[in-house]
Amino acid sequence: MSKPFKILGIQQIAIGGPSKDKLKSLWVDMLGLTVKSSFVSERENVDEDICALGSGPTAVEVDLMQPLDPDKKPAVHTTPLNHVGLWVDDLPRAVEWMTANGVRFAPGGIRKGAAGFDICFIHPKGNDEFPVGGEGVLIELVQAPPEVVAALG
Repeated sequence: MSKPFKILGIQQIAIGGPSKDKLKSLWVDMLGLTVKSSFVSERENVDEDICALGSGPTAVEVDLMQPLDPDKKPAVHTTPLNHVGLWVDDLPRAVEWMTANGVRFAPGGIRKGAAGFDICFIHPKGNDEFPVGGEGVLIELVQAPPEVVAALG
């Protein structure tokens, strides 16, 4: 099956917990990741630190997340490995093609993500209309910038 896009590699992993301070003590203090920025969103119910593993265009983003309100959705802390992000060379074409081929996307469509790239999510579960989902895993598709496409393409 020919596809009009290419998945280039892992862009990020996102880890949720009740306290990002506890997550930082492992990932930053012990494992040595660097905190690049922070992101807070009421809509996404998240307070996260965006860290880097490695450097340059092949660095992997590791997001350490806690909920703003543990009783609201999305519950970023209830699944410790919250989601995996994949670089894609042409996000709009990928979404169009996958939708036409039965992939279920989470609500929200393509939008700007925490790190500033366009993103969207493949739903963890398929349904009758769109039977292909992440089989329990939330998958974020991330538009790769030109230097990532050049490095990984």
